[in-house]
Amino acid sequence: MAFNYDKLRGRIVEKYGCQVKFAKAMGWSERTLSLKICGKVSWKQSDICKAMELLDISGDDMQEYFFDIQVQNI
Repeated sequence: MAFNYDKLRGRIVEKYGCQVKFAKAMGWSERTLSLKICGKVSWKQSDICKAMELLDISGDDMQEYFFDIQVQNI
């Protein structure tokens, strides 16, 4: 199952200006963030909690930022 992280990407740019600064705030390399946003590496629960805190995302909005299922055309 693939997830769509477009809304998360937008929030990152809104709060940090670029993904590089957000990756540093998370304690990650740019590559790690890229792999997670592209769906190549899964998000850990602790990563989601920290990202939500850094990006001011409420628990009610978690679904739309981290679990938006990507529709695949067949």
